[in-house]
Amino acid sequence: MSGGSARIRLLLADDQALVRGALAALLSLEEDLTVVAEVGRGDEVVPEARRTDPDVALLDVEMPGLDGIAATTALRAALPTCRVLVVTTFGRPGYLRRAMEAGASGFVVKDTPARQLADAVRRVHAGLRVVDPTLAAETLATGVSPLTERETEVLRTARGGGTVADLARALHLSEGTVRNHLSAAIGKTGARNRADAIRVAEQNGWLLGE
Repeated sequence: MSGGSARIRLLLADDQALVRGALAALLSLEEDLTVVAEVGRGDEVVPEARRTDPDVALLDVEMPGLDGIAATTALRAALPTCRVLVVTTFGRPGYLRRAMEAGASGFVVKDTPARQLADAVRRVHAGLRVVDPTLAAETLATGVSPLTERETEVLRTARGGGTVADLARALHLSEGTVRNHLSAAIGKTGARNRADAIRVAEQNGWLLGE
């Protein structure tokens, strides 16, 4: 085993139990890593981290209760000594940028080989930054979201479908204002229509909830 040396304590947060279990099993095979907590919701991250005192938290992006970006912000504020490695299926440029702004030390996709993932954990624990190189290049090429906060909110709400009137009621805006924001978002994303604008924004990670 580890010969008595201190192990790196891990917290895993992923709403898919099978994925979470697989990550826990793979990482537990490493002599210097030990999983001390597993949660399936973003709003469970901070309470469980306070209870178990992990060194590194591996967080998914899309979780119920609180998304991984918001959970990163909350965890870094509550336990500054716990470093965050975002491990997600969705390798979207916008997610990477926001994760780093929230205080994450690393961002990798879930199909990263087990040995590389374990090494990423060690590097993050050592105070280094670890970022998927392909995603980093895409992030630099894509740049920041061109959408305003209101345009983002309108597109995010429009993902559920509905008429302009439905969106106006949900957002407490006039129908004319909603149309203006939709038109601006379509233009900024280079889309053909509302559905296309939503697709482009989602692919770039611009619609993740705050």
